[in-house]
Amino acid sequence: MSTTRQHPPGDLGREPDGAGAASPGPAERQWRTLSLAQASGIVPTARDFARQALHDWGWLPASTADRRAAAEDVLLVVSELVTNACLHAEGPEELRIGHTSKVLRVEVVDRGAGQPAPRTPHRAGRPGGHGMFIVQRLCLDWGVLRTPDAPGKTVWAELAAPA
Repeated sequence: MSTTRQHPPGDLGREPDGAGAASPGPAERQWRTLSLAQASGIVPTARDFARQALHDWGWLPASTADRRAAAEDVLLVVSELVTNACLHAEGPEELRIGHTSKVLRVEVVDRGAGQPAPRTPHRAGRPGGHGMFIVQRLCLDWGVLRTPDAPGKTVWAELAAPA
């Protein structure tokens, strides 16, 4: 899993300027954006926003156990990325969720300078420190995008769309 890739792979890759030759055209993807600056109850708000997007895109209500599990994985990843931004990065500014027929991408924008990474060694019995380990286990890939000479970063994660 990548944590420093300058340009994420494929399906929903998003360059800092919003353009990218490898990215699908606007007709091939759908994005939802939620401003989290100055919001209260940020994590539940982000989960509710993600749940509504999944409902609108037909992931929910889930018709099979696999589709239900895929939707729950998305909600867990949203929770973990937003929580990490709250705890370690001066709070999240924006949540973006986009999808194609193959991949769902979650992006959390924050103003923090830190570099998220799974805690190693991972100790399952200890409280805390499991967020990025969970993201790494559930996602196809994840990483961090930074804009040169600008504060903050975008932490992104990609999950497979249910079959």
